[in-house]
Amino acid sequence: MATAAAEPVTPLNTRVGWIGTGVMGRSMCGHLIKAGYTLTIFTRTQSKAQPLLDLGAHWAHTPAAVASLSDVVFSIVGYPSDVRQVHLHPSSGALAGLRPGGVLVDMTTSEPSLAVEIHSAASAKSCSAIDAPVSGGDRGARNAALSIFAGGEENTVRRLTPIFSLLGKVNFMGGPGKGQLAKLANQITIASTMVGLVEGLIYAHKAGLELSLYLDAISTGAAGSKSLDLYGNRILKRDFEASFFVNHFVKDLGICLKECQNMGLALPGLALAQQLYLSLKAHGEGDLGVQALILALERLNNVSLDSATSSAEKV
Repeated sequence: MATAAAEPVTPLNTRVGWIGTGVMGRSMCGHLIKAGYTLTIFTRTQSKAQPLLDLGAHWAHTPAAVASLSDVVFSIVGYPSDVRQVHLHPSSGALAGLRPGGVLVDMTTSEPSLAVEIHSAASAKSCSAIDAPVSGGDRGARNAALSIFAGGEENTVRRLTPIFSLLGKVNFMGGPGKGQLAKLANQITIASTMVGLVEGLIYAHKAGLELSLYLDAISTGAAGSKSLDLYGNRILKRDFEASFFVNHFVKDLGICLKECQNMGLALPGLALAQQLYLSLKAHGEGDLGVQALILALERLNNVSLDSATSSAEKV
């Protein structure tokens, strides 16, 4: 990989590894392949990576094997335990296969303390590590419009900006772990925004408003939001397919609450949202998308927006 500050990272001098090709990772990998980067990938289920292999990506059987063929290794997996496994496992983890000077970039929403631990382990091997979780959902991943929260050495983040720019907009947040802390603040904001969105829909439905007209009306006012843009009409269409899983959001909110406890913070909106999302898991709805929060509010109020589906489909 290019090491001189003046030499930009390009497909000609930088080999990229990627671990995790789920809802988000698949689209993100596609952008890098189309930009000409040599990509080596690993995911737990190889068949899920087949579309990327068809585009020219190479397969490796372990994260360490990915790293041995890469200058920069990205990961976007499910849980902090997965992050630890794919990066720090002593024999199969990416760090075990990474050459000195290589970079680990974890884009999973994970624990800030783990990001610091990975950074320390990488530094001990003369490597670098960046925590760079993302926000924007499947649409942001498809459209290369993600918001990327980066923590670590600023010069390393700047050096990787040509790659980050293929995925979205990178925002340098500070030292190791600061990317994760910024993403957790982002999730706290989204949690209460989602509660407001679905409560507004429940109220509008009970008041007899046509919900498609209601969403269109508020979208350009002060109540407009990315969450409304991403999920409003999906809710009306009863489209609960996951661009971001309830299970993963519950994980994120749990990390947020843990960090709040460490900081001595009381955030009641966050706690309420986490309880509502936990209720979805209790009903076996953890693999639905976060927009399925409407189901929890429907159950609380013994109402259903199902009747609004036909109106939404006419929009």
